[in-house]
Amino acid sequence: MIVLINPNSTVSMTEAMLATARETAPSARFEGWTSHDGPPAIQGEADGLLAEKPLLRLVADASAQGASAIIIGCFDDPALLKARKIASCPVIGIGQAAYHLAALAGGQFSVVTTLDVSVPILEKNIHAYGLGGQLSKVRACGVPVLALEQDPIAATNRVVAEIEKAANDDGIQTVVLGCGGMVDIEQRSARISGIRLIDGVRAAAAFASQF
Repeated sequence: MIVLINPNSTVSMTEAMLATARETAPSARFEGWTSHDGPPAIQGEADGLLAEKPLLRLVADASAQGASAIIIGCFDDPALLKARKIASCPVIGIGQAAYHLAALAGGQFSVVTTLDVSVPILEKNIHAYGLGGQLSKVRACGVPVLALEQDPIAATNRVVAEIEKAANDDGIQTVVLGCGGMVDIEQRSARISGIRLIDGVRAAAAFASQF
């Protein structure tokens, strides 16, 4: 059993990530857990700190129930190191999974995330993971996390526009989708071509299915 924990309290986001994980690794058994005591969305380091305590309780519960792996379904990878210390199984952050997959693709990559407030923590994480040399730029598209579900057409257009700008201006062929709520971006838009998109939920599900 692989437990995908959404550190925010938005159940629909948990369901979307869970469906994506199951589609990515159909032979694995996934469960989706929502942190109902977490904030509705995690946008920046302050929200990540608010999400930490209830998230770690769920990590402990998943480990006690015999999870073979745990996925933290937030691109900021909140409390990832603390979670690894209390879990008896591998704990994978969707941000770290995406960055490593992008690095394996070769060359530099850019990240398209939601708001400006999210940029510093993503940059900090990428450098902490030892991948700063392959990072071109972390870009914010100005779309709040919840808008990806509440206004998907407008949100998709803005995300795609930023992806295209990254491809044109950053000299890269790989773009990391910097939010767990972006799992459907590629399916929603026919405009994206010639750009390798890396989604953290798919990356984490593929890695977790190996344990």
